[in-house]
Amino acid sequence: MIAHVSGRLAAKQADRVMVQTTGGVGYEIVVPLGVMERLPAVGETVSLATELVVREDGWSLYGFHDEAGRRFFQRLIGVSGVGPKIAIALLSALGVERGVRAVTERNIALLASVSGIGKKTAERLALELADKLGEFEAAAAGAPAAAADGGAAAAALQALEQLGYATVEADRALRQALAADGTTSGGGDPETLVRRALQLLTHG
Repeated sequence: MIAHVSGRLAAKQADRVMVQTTGGVGYEIVVPLGVMERLPAVGETVSLATELVVREDGWSLYGFHDEAGRRFFQRLIGVSGVGPKIAIALLSALGVERGVRAVTERNIALLASVSGIGKKTAERLALELADKLGEFEAAAAGAPAAAADGGAAAAALQALEQLGYATVEADRALRQALAADGTTSGGGDPETLVRRALQLLTHG
């Protein structure tokens, strides 16, 4: 089990980062959109809670800002039919706090709006997890409004969806915008992120 990785942020890509540890090991870590948004500049120190997923076709490491993100990811992939890709998509679109609320309130429409989650999967998430997320609800109650809504990237994603872009292409454009700005810490405000993503979406 690799539960935590700390080191120098060596690179940002569209859906993953490379963290170089002081021991000389470089870890490739897949991260949700909200984590990508809040990463420091390339070259700076970063620390991520991680979850190693072992499958027949390979091993993958997933990274989160804190233990809450990692535990929610664990709960999600424990549901039948929900793999790491869907769990990361949900965390990217909704964040931990908003995602927990969607599940506990059985908001099927919101869950099904996430790329890769259909109505049946959304119903399964609500059925299996709605009464098992009390630890996250307590944390969400005291979270700032911006955090509860998933941050600037989540707001930008929602804005692009309202403009008619599919969730998957909007998510990809936002990730590319954040990864391309590797020398800068953070992702800025939603309006800036939307503008940068639109440039990628319209000009390729």
